Amino acid sequence: MALAGRLDLATLRQIPRGIWALGLVSLFMDISSEMIHALLPIYLVTVLGTSTLTVGIIEGIAEATASITKVFSGALSDWLGKRKLLAVIGYGLAAFTKPVFPLAASAGWLVAARFVDRVGKGIRGAPRDALVADIAPAHLRGASFGLRQSLDTIGAFVGPALAIGLMLLTANDFTMVFWAAAVPGFIAFALMAFAVREPARPKGLRRVRFPLHRAEIRRLPAAFWIVVGVSAVFTMARFSEAFLVLKAQEVGFPIALVPAIMVVMNVVYALAAYPAGVLSDGPGGRGRVLVVGLGLLIAADLVLGFAGSVVMTAAGVVLWGLHMGLTQGLLSTLVADAAPAELRGTAFGIFNLVSGLALLVASLVAGLLWDEMGSRATFIAGAGFTAIALAGFLAIGRYSPPVGRGAGDGPD
Repeated sequence: MALAGRLDLATLRQIPRGIWALGLVSLFMDISSEMIHALLPIYLVTVLGTSTLTVGIIEGIAEATASITKVFSGALSDWLGKRKLLAVIGYGLAAFTKPVFPLAASAGWLVAARFVDRVGKGIRGAPRDALVADIAPAHLRGASFGLRQSLDTIGAFVGPALAIGLMLLTANDFTMVFWAAAVPGFIAFALMAFAVREPARPKGLRRVRFPLHRAEIRRLPAAFWIVVGVSAVFTMARFSEAFLVLKAQEVGFPIALVPAIMVVMNVVYALAAYPAGVLSDGPGGRGRVLVVGLGLLIAADLVLGFAGSVVMTAAGVVLWGLHMGLTQGLLSTLVADAAPAELRGTAFGIFNLVSGLALLVASLVAGLLWDEMGSRATFIAGAGFTAIALAGFLAIGRYSPPVGRGAGDGPD
């Protein structure tokens, strides 16, 4: 009964409108981006005649650019004392590059559009997460990050589903689908610009000089670096979801149904993220939810590693989605808990950079293991890295920042 009470509509109503607005911004931008990204590799290879190596290079450069940009945008938001301006710029860049995709006549234009789109993602990422932390009441911080993550993930499966439907309706007209994808992108930009209000800077909050200065970095407490370290090791186990698609193809999923793997994973992810955030707001909840999430990833890796059938693979994908729902919003919540209020942007920038680099390394290692030793070795190695992260977390003493006024809260 207590659990039901925490997950009822009353809890949702307590979450500020600004969090809902930010969640809807994420939802519409994800719909827009995923409609394009679900088709872009196929479009580059089959229509424009580029190589798969070129596709890999484009994606690698794009994601690395986003990760690096997040550090500087987060630090800049701390220095300015303003988050919304940078978030609006980031979402604006993403929205206004969307029409380039249907208009592009060569791979060069698509590379440029993809690059600018990822720069926009990098600019908005850390300031947006810091803005969530600024708006959310301390006792609802986990629920707030969980709600935004749920809405974001809904966009991650609605986008590809819409792309598939429009491709069927338009007889594979890539250009038409790309034009349609621009619409939710501009909706997201408009919501960010007009529906999100940035809270006033708390009186007495310390002014940050240059946030990336060594003296400022030293102000980030040990608790923050613990979260970053655990997350980095954990991310080494959480390699790209592209390997879930490859596993589905390996066990005999029909090619036309392989994208359904990502839909299933994201549906489970979206359903789990908000309840996980609510549960984490209870006393000691952060640590317990993270431990369960790490355990689910170990189970997912083992099931996928030994799966030889469609049913077993689907079960592993469901477990993977559950672990994502329990951990991704929670890790952002832990960063918000640990970082001083005036350095939240910098903290999220560093966190995102380390996570992005770890994901890149993890995906490279996973690919090498897959090529040399097969899929089982890839997933077993993932389980091993997760076990290391779990052991490290438990050895630290099940660290869980205080819920309420903690390191992440500035003066009233």
